[in-house]
Amino acid sequence: MKLKPWQIAILAILLAAGILRATSKPAPDHPYYAPDLNYPLVIAHQGGDGLWPGNTLFAFQNAADLGVDVLEMDLHITSDGVLVLMHDETVDRTTDGSGEIESMTLAELKTLDAAYDWTPDDGAAFPFRGQGITVPTLEEIFAAFPGMRMTIEIKKTNASMAEPFCKTIRAYDMQDKVLVASFHDERLEEFRVECPEVATSSAKDETTVFVLMTKAFLGGFHSPRFYSLQVPEESGGITVMTSAFVKAAHARNLAVEPWTINDEETMRKFTEWGVDGIITDRPDIMLEVLGRR
Repeated sequence: MKLKPWQIAILAILLAAGILRATSKPAPDHPYYAPDLNYPLVIAHQGGDGLWPGNTLFAFQNAADLGVDVLEMDLHITSDGVLVLMHDETVDRTTDGSGEIESMTLAELKTLDAAYDWTPDDGAAFPFRGQGITVPTLEEIFAAFPGMRMTIEIKKTNASMAEPFCKTIRAYDMQDKVLVASFHDERLEEFRVECPEVATSSAKDETTVFVLMTKAFLGGFHSPRFYSLQVPEESGGITVMTSAFVKAAHARNLAVEPWTINDEETMRKFTEWGVDGIITDRPDIMLEVLGRR
């Protein structure tokens, strides 16, 4: 029987799909996600920015004392090549200074009050002003918390941070304690080439591809180059976080760590779905939800 062209096309598609499914591989195991950890992980966003001035040694120390599992932070580089922590590209929103981090030296950054504009009550009070809280370096954090796991997000910069970042991780023997994240696919790819032994989460385009594939029930065809999906509840009108999404990610051996979840109801829902961690400004609430306070 001679096949018609459309039948040949369908068979070719089915064959290609079968080959892709047979050759696809889940993410390998990584020591960052050790089986003996207390899941879901409580991931303190910026050290718990809802409780203390974020991305400061003060916040990270308080979060560690509280009993969180992971410290989450944001990485920038100064004009003199020092890796420092701050959420924004400029110092304007959080400090008493002004300017782009990448155009400032470490010495200039260290003169700023990193807690100047943090307020728990929409500006009625600024309780941590003038307390000597400064912009920390990555090395200061590694030295202070050598036993803590950390999620470190590479922020948008002109200069690549891949080489000095990887060297610092290796110098402090943090290869199994750091998960590197970024919204910028090219920056994350640079880091993976430089530091292949360190776990990474999915970048923006990678996340989009995986989400769309799971929506089409094609998640099993995906061979991830990352270990974690750190995702919002929804994006661009598409609901990302569903129980089916968590199951599809786990089928590919991927951790699911939604952000930034600050209410008890959502924390409980995601915990019931089996997420591996929750990124939150309020780690105190999350610890209470888990019965760890």
